Amino acid sequence: MLKLKEIKNNAKKYIELCKLIYKDPRTPKTAKILLWIAIGYALSPIDLIPDFIPVIGNLDDMIIVPVLLYIAIRSVPKDVYIENYVQILRK
Repeated sequence: MLKLKEIKNNAKKYIELCKLIYKDPRTPKTAKILLWIAIGYALSPIDLIPDFIPVIGNLDDMIIVPVLLYIAIRSVPKDVYIENYVQILRK
């Protein structure tokens, strides 16, 4: 149960980090576009692989969204990432 609570808290921090990075004017447009695509894909009822297919249907959501977020975060300048990450840690 402790592990689930830790995952929940980390997810909240990661979402806050993405919000701060998106709002930062130094964030490149490509990173902002990738963040929007990740959010849109996560909320969209349309998937590359339909969810009614066992295991694989849900697996695409669990792979595509984190990969898009990873690429978006990697395209942000390091100083912007670090400043926003420190803000999250101070909360």
